[in-house]
Amino acid sequence: MPQVLVTFVVWGVITRRVPAALVRMAADRRHLHGVPGLRFAKLLGTGSGRTFTPRDADLGHWGLLAVWDSDHAAEAFEAGPTHRRWERLAAERFSVRMRPLSSRGAWARQRPFGDPTPRRVAGPVAAITRARLRPAAARRFWRAVPPVSADLRQTPGLLLALGIGEAPIGLQGTFSLWDGADALVEFAHRDPAHADVARRTPTEGWYAEELFARLEVLACDGTLAGRQPLVWPPRGAAPAPA
Repeated sequence: MPQVLVTFVVWGVITRRVPAALVRMAADRRHLHGVPGLRFAKLLGTGSGRTFTPRDADLGHWGLLAVWDSDHAAEAFEAGPTHRRWERLAAERFSVRMRPLSSRGAWARQRPFGDPTPRRVAGPVAAITRARLRPAAARRFWRAVPPVSADLRQTPGLLLALGIGEAPIGLQGTFSLWDGADALVEFAHRDPAHADVARRTPTEGWYAEELFARLEVLACDGTLAGRQPLVWPPRGAAPAPA
């Protein structure tokens, strides 16, 4: 699979526009079929990711994760009606453009980020996780999550941690943004709570399907909940090569 471009956009809406956002989430699913150059796309709800239960949900922020054949295909879509409708609705927008660095597992029986050869990069990176929980194991999983989430938010180098999901229960994941790969690796392999969950995963059988990917951040801008997690490239710097 050739190297692809990954885009992640989160739109923030004020409370009175939440019903309209819910309509857009339903209507836009059909608009994503047949888009030129679009390999994979998921419309996503967001949340804090602290417990992975419905009480984490943030009805004010909605996202679109997409995988593209090329920058041109992504830019053409971003100039089209789907984005324009969200721009009219939204009070804020946060966007990230990325290239996969590593990926294992599947999402909806697909490998959206291909099988990239792992490589080191300078600059910020992102991590995307997604899991389809087995109903019988969900309660055990939910009990294991809070310590990991608490440690994550105290980890040096973390710029943003966001829960993402296709449904309030069972289809859940995370998007995290880091100032460099070393900080992400440090958390993934050395945090005690995270290591405990990773160790228990094969025996507990929490997931019917899981995916973990690391991505190089090419560009990042906008605000999320009024905060600017990262501006990349830095103002005045040349953009990262595509």
